[in-house]
Amino acid sequence: MEASAELLGRLRGVALSRTAFRRLTWANVVMLIVIVATGATVRLTGSGLGCEHWPGCQVHHFEPKSYHSYIEFGNRLVAAFTILVTLVTFGAALFTQLSKRLRWLAFAIFIGTLAQAPLGAITVYSHLNPWLVMTHFALSLVVLVLGVWLAVELDRRAAPATPAWVRRASVVVWLAACVLVTSGMFATAAGPHPGSAVVRRLWSFEPAVYWHVRATAVFGVSFALLLVWLVRNHSPHVRGALVVLGLIAVQMTIGEVQYRTHLPWWLVLAHVTVAATVWTAVAAFGIRFWRPGEVSKAT
Repeated sequence: MEASAELLGRLRGVALSRTAFRRLTWANVVMLIVIVATGATVRLTGSGLGCEHWPGCQVHHFEPKSYHSYIEFGNRLVAAFTILVTLVTFGAALFTQLSKRLRWLAFAIFIGTLAQAPLGAITVYSHLNPWLVMTHFALSLVVLVLGVWLAVELDRRAAPATPAWVRRASVVVWLAACVLVTSGMFATAAGPHPGSAVVRRLWSFEPAVYWHVRATAVFGVSFALLLVWLVRNHSPHVRGALVVLGLIAVQMTIGEVQYRTHLPWWLVLAHVTVAATVWTAVAAFGIRFWRPGEVSKAT
């Protein structure tokens, strides 16, 4: 008993540097983007029912046996590794000098990632109900935001002085991004890649694309107005805004090409992966406005 107490005391005395932990949190973010890409690969190749059992492929054998089952099983392995990374991050948070709030945030990231496993199993057993598929994807995006939030919060630099209305404008941009991503989920669900040949499409493709394009316009206009103010006032936030702008340009180019080439699955995969990256960049851009720091009284 005394030996266990002594060992626990030594473990508590081990402190991971904030720099090392911050690198770990960004590794967390990278894995959360990768799992979005592998999950999209499953859907776009029609491999959603490649493994009809969980956690193994079939009732009587664990390992994959076919092309589609290898893709689905590969996604499960990536998911398992992602869960492990978030668990390690949460464990490291306990041995790093962090606030209780950041430790709870690391815990939420781990729990959210872990919840993907039973949700994925339910999605498979429901034969890829499109609403469950979208919920599966939406949870990934929520956890990704939490991962970015944790990583950005560890930045030692103080937030630059920013007018309160600019902070509120960043929220508008963020909400526009949420609408953009949601409309994109509906467009994908209505498209020719529902996940398997037996899965019905959700809604109609042309109306879904119609609303997605308009959501893109709303996001673009709100972001452009904020960017103009940042550039004119030489704000330190310009760098993050330019990263977002560059990614948006790439994303719109891929989106236009995929639409004109009748949505080949590999281009749609690139579109989804870049979308997750844009989502990450927008989250980091918006969260930095709200980090502790001076708030300007300018209007």
